Amino acid sequence: MDTPWLDRRQLRAWIRLRAVLELLPGALDTQLRRDADVTEFDYYALAMLSEAPGRTLRMTELARQTNATLPRLSHVVSRLEARGLVERFPCPDDRRATNARLTDAGRAKVQEAAPGHVATVRHHVIDALSDEQIDQLARIGDAILARLDPTGSMAATYTRYDGAPGAEAPR
Repeated sequence: MDTPWLDRRQLRAWIRLRAVLELLPGALDTQLRRDADVTEFDYYALAMLSEAPGRTLRMTELARQTNATLPRLSHVVSRLEARGLVERFPCPDDRRATNARLTDAGRAKVQEAAPGHVATVRHHVIDALSDEQIDQLARIGDAILARLDPTGSMAATYTRYDGAPGAEAPR
């Protein structure tokens, strides 16, 4: 097989993207652990629940939205449950399924964590870019996601704010 190696320009772009993929999650996780005593994944799961109708999702849907395996999500939700941030209960529509619901304490945790998280995202990503670069970053993300998620199974998660110009993400 004749491998089409990356040229210098392509390698430069790839290595920089790889560095961002390596460093950004740690920066987000460090801030959330320090300021709100939650991991970045904990916060993401809590945020997905906070945006759901009735602050409730089936565990399978929460796993889909967070791109987590059910065993990983179950472990995380168990930890959040022990802290009183989430509660699980049988799905009334399908007793074989389990729902996860954000508690009032969980909602308060999201509200407590959100300002610091947004400030960190702004500092490390948004404020480092011009308006034109932010639009380019969205287009670059779309191009890569078209390859990583060709069926669009995660599209509802990453396109949820596309239709509302100037709209802020929920807090």
